Amino acid sequence: MTGWVNLPAQRRVNLSERHSVRRFAEYVSTLDRRTEVPPPKLLQIRYRRPAPYLYRDEEVLKLIKAAGQIGRFNALTRATYSTLFGLLAVTGMRVGEAITLDRADVDLEQLVLTLRRAKGNKSRLVPLHPSTGQALRRYADFRDKNCPRPSSATFFVTKKGTALPYSTVNGRFLMLSRRIGLRKSGDPHGARLHDLRHRFAIQTMLKWYRTDADVEAHLPELATYLGHGHVADTYWYLSAAPELLRLATVRWQCSERARGL
Repeated sequence: MTGWVNLPAQRRVNLSERHSVRRFAEYVSTLDRRTEVPPPKLLQIRYRRPAPYLYRDEEVLKLIKAAGQIGRFNALTRATYSTLFGLLAVTGMRVGEAITLDRADVDLEQLVLTLRRAKGNKSRLVPLHPSTGQALRRYADFRDKNCPRPSSATFFVTKKGTALPYSTVNGRFLMLSRRIGLRKSGDPHGARLHDLRHRFAIQTMLKWYRTDADVEAHLPELATYLGHGHVADTYWYLSAAPELLRLATVRWQCSERARGL
């Protein structure tokens, strides 16, 4: 049985089915001790991050513009989604972090967001650019005018004043991404809303390399800003974008040459 588990990919079933066979073997071994049970390490799952979609600037603007045209009969829906997508693009926040922001978490005087329910049950602060603060202030004023008595304390609300469900937000994105050509109809692959976070990280690192900044020194700052548990999670972006990998390689080669002189 151990040999079957290690068969080449084209000759074996998927990993979940192999796990099921191992559990069955464990059961049979209680009846017949001669039954071979494959060691657990043979069935370890090796997670591979999906390659991020590298948004172009014009695609981000196109997505935000399209979000501002949905909900034909409800202006608050248009304002909510266009502002939300814009915030994701310029801060690199996770979708779940943005839609669970409470009004008290958005300080538009000090220009800082307080994320209290971030990944890993951690909290962190996200400073805002003045232009982002202005966009959020416009949305807040418009929201309060069109929904003066919301049932939720969240910063972003639906037209009924309730919190935005993640599934609804993702559904809106999928609809818009197909409408503007980011995804083909029925194609499960393509741009994801989460890729706006990847874009922010990659663009930040590209800017550092292009301005000869000390990337190694700044990486822990970016990791903290993004809420990564380990700097290694931030290093992953070096291999996620071809241009970023090329710049990192050139920087390393120049450093090696300098050491050899």
